[in-house]
Amino acid sequence: MKYIFKISILLVICISNSICSSAQKTSLPEYFNPSPDLSEMGINEERVKKVDSLLMAFVAQKKLNCVSVFIAKGGDVVYKKAFGMKDVENQVPATIDDYYVLFSQTKAITTVAFMSLVEKGLVKVNEPVSKYFPEIPNEVVTKVHEDGSYETRPVKSPMTFAHLMSHSSGLNAGLVGQIRRNEGKRGGTPPGFGGRSIDRVPNGQHSFGGNYQSKYLEDEMLALVEYPLGFDPGTEWNYHVSSNMLGYMVERISGKPLREYVKETILEPLGMDETDWYYPSSSISRFVKPYSATDGKLEPGLTMYAEGAVSKQQTYCEGAIGLNGPIEDYAKFCQMLLNKGEFNGKRILKPETIELMTTKNQLPSDNSGGKGFQFGLGFELHNDMKKPVPAVSNAAFAWGGMLGTAYIVDPEKDLIVLFYMNMFKADPLYPLFLEKAYALFD
Repeated sequence: MKYIFKISILLVICISNSICSSAQKTSLPEYFNPSPDLSEMGINEERVKKVDSLLMAFVAQKKLNCVSVFIAKGGDVVYKKAFGMKDVENQVPATIDDYYVLFSQTKAITTVAFMSLVEKGLVKVNEPVSKYFPEIPNEVVTKVHEDGSYETRPVKSPMTFAHLMSHSSGLNAGLVGQIRRNEGKRGGTPPGFGGRSIDRVPNGQHSFGGNYQSKYLEDEMLALVEYPLGFDPGTEWNYHVSSNMLGYMVERISGKPLREYVKETILEPLGMDETDWYYPSSSISRFVKPYSATDGKLEPGLTMYAEGAVSKQQTYCEGAIGLNGPIEDYAKFCQMLLNKGEFNGKRILKPETIELMTTKNQLPSDNSGGKGFQFGLGFELHNDMKKPVPAVSNAAFAWGGMLGTAYIVDPEKDLIVLFYMNMFKADPLYPLFLEKAYALFD
């Protein structure tokens, strides 16, 4: 009888341990596991070496000066390395903790900040923007005359916050560019990418075509709404400036500066302690220097964007660009998205909110993003027609920054992949890396 009792106890313990083990495997990772057993994950050393070789070849062939990459599956950090020189002239080696100018990776964080306001019940996704900002344009330009005058008509439907988050608002689009040129205002590409040169480094990082002396984002947005829309909201894709208006709406609705609200709702809860719009002047040494790859040579590029992040006046913060930081900081943000809104023991958004943002296309089937291009609320949505590499699943969503940073979140593969370089001009290296990253798990 005592023998049977002992067997029963052992069975209960085994079943209990099995259940606990299963629960641990299915629970969401709250922190990165920095040193998993790769062999247990089915990742052999040869595959890892192929990633090493590719990235070292990028450096050796002077396709870039330095690169940082981060790959995590189920929260297990499979690969986290940096290669090359952050400062070629002074032979300063790159490290995984270097700061990169993130440009448009700012947009997703601004979008998450806005969606936190939605969850607080302060605003709705499909509400008209004019409810909170009456000055928002409600006319579409139809014709621009040689003398600079133009004709408009009423919008067919009002601009909503969904239009801002999907870059389909019509702000600064279409014929509006011609109106601005007639007024002597410049648009085009930003400095360093073939755009206009400037006399001095601005305070902060500013969108091209605007006033580099603006002290606050509000100044730029009040100037923007003096123009009509370039198309009816929701009928076309026109990238970039909508995220600035969204950032300004975060300020108006929350009653706080964008930087303060983003820090308290996203950056600090996730432990993204080194991601910011601004830093003390001593932090300039943390930034990688940007270059251009031209004819097998690396040519130094403008350092104004890093310098703008350490400027004396630190009041101008955009919703579209401006954040900087090390790769693992942003990886925490990506893992939060993969976890359906939670990481570091903090819930940022509800799972259903993440689903809405990352699964529902907000654009018309034909748009200027190209055939098959889809965009949700803050992210490109991948599908069979639009994948950077075939191994990426249809559940994946992604974006990146103009200086060469990129990330992908793939729920079907339980995977996040980040690739950072800061190059004004470079070959399309990211897809080559992404192929090797996904091949780690074949």
